[in-house]
Amino acid sequence: MFPSILPNWHPILVHFTIGLFGASILFYLLSLPRSDHRRTFRMAGRLNLWFGLLFTTGTLLTGWYAYNTVPHDAASHEVMTTHRNLALLTAAAFAALTMWSLWFAIHRRRESGVFVLLLCLAGAPLAVTGFYGGELVYRHGVGVLSLPDPDDHHHGDAGHDHHGDGSPEDAHTHAGDEAHDDASPSEDADDHRHDQN
Repeated sequence: MFPSILPNWHPILVHFTIGLFGASILFYLLSLPRSDHRRTFRMAGRLNLWFGLLFTTGTLLTGWYAYNTVPHDAASHEVMTTHRNLALLTAAAFAALTMWSLWFAIHRRRESGVFVLLLCLAGAPLAVTGFYGGELVYRHGVGVLSLPDPDDHHHGDAGHDHHGDGSPEDAHTHAGDEAHDDASPSEDADDHRHDQN
């Protein structure tokens, strides 16, 4: 049951990549002003950055697998390729910054303002990459096993309380009026797979 619902782990791992890198940027920014917690914020930034790169390795591997195996049409192929290219660029930028952060840690030095600036700039392609990932799922339906039929379910009909008052009579009426059928993916999308050379 579980593998049929989640054929690829990329949707899970990518949230760790975005969350950890995003938290790293925030903690490094908080470490800039002089305060009693400056060192704590800097260490938190480092740990989030290092673990972020670790999870990103899995994110890239599962993303590459999804790129070559998930059925998609010609329209979504262009978006998928852009998402892939931006992901590789973003991962390379954060990998370089992680190595630089390790150098600071080994030499017991505080990261410079230039480092924090570059880290913030790396957050831009990270956000754009995530945007294109959302486009693939929510606009193109890539990786979605079934699509709902919007004509089969309505909210806010005039003069009709969709959710009812919870009475048995209302439940019976509700079930009869708005039964949900299993939806199937659109049949007009041409199945498109990548050649694996």
